[in-house]
Amino acid sequence: MLMDNATPPIPDAELVRRAKAGELEAFEALAMRHERAVYSLARRLLQNEQDAEDVTQQTFLSALEHLKDFREEASVGTWLMSIARHAALKIIRKRKGLETVSLEEATEATENHEEIRHPEYIADWSHSPEELAARNETRRLLEEALTQLDEKHRLVFLLRDVEGLSVRETAETLGLSEANVKVRLLRARLQLRERLTLAFGDPRTRIERGEHHHE
Repeated sequence: MLMDNATPPIPDAELVRRAKAGELEAFEALAMRHERAVYSLARRLLQNEQDAEDVTQQTFLSALEHLKDFREEASVGTWLMSIARHAALKIIRKRKGLETVSLEEATEATENHEEIRHPEYIADWSHSPEELAARNETRRLLEEALTQLDEKHRLVFLLRDVEGLSVRETAETLGLSEANVKVRLLRARLQLRERLTLAFGDPRTRIERGEHHHE
C-alpha cells in the first residue's frame, strides 16, 4: 500500500521513480491523481464526453508505454497534459467541417474590422482579476462562456491562451494561417470578455451598443 490517510501524499517524482522500477501501483496512483485534470483538458478541447474519456484512457496508456523515456525535465503533470493535448488534437484534425479562410480574407478582416463584431455590452469590471479568480463561480462561468463560442474560435483561444501554444504552433495545429489565428483569437477574446462582463461588469458604467462614440 502506497499511502493511507495518516501519511502525507507521496510526491509525483517518487511515484515516477517507483513506476519506472516496475511498481504498477505507483503508476496507478499517478493516474488517479492526474486523471481529472487530463479529462478536463480533453473535455474543453473536444466538447464531447466520449471523446474526452477516450483521450484520457489513451493518455495514460501512452504514458505507461513511454514512461521509461520520461526525462523528468518537466513535472509529470505537464508531461501528461502534453500527451493528452496531442491525443485530443489528433481527433480534432480528423473532424470534418472546421472552417478555414485564406490569408487574404483573414488579413482583410483584420484591417477593415468588418468581420469583428462590436460588443453589445461594455462595462468596467468592479473587481480586480485577483478578486474574480478567488470567486468560486468564476471557473464555472468561464467554462460556460467557452462552450458558447463557435468551435473554430474556442479551439484557437484554448490552444493559444489556455494551453500556451504560440501563434505559429496554433496555426500549424489547426491548419490555418497565422493571420487567421490572430483574427479568431481576437474574436474569441471579445466574445468572452462580453459574456463575462455581463456577470462581473459594474452596472454603473454600462454602455450598450449604439451608445459608443466614434471619432
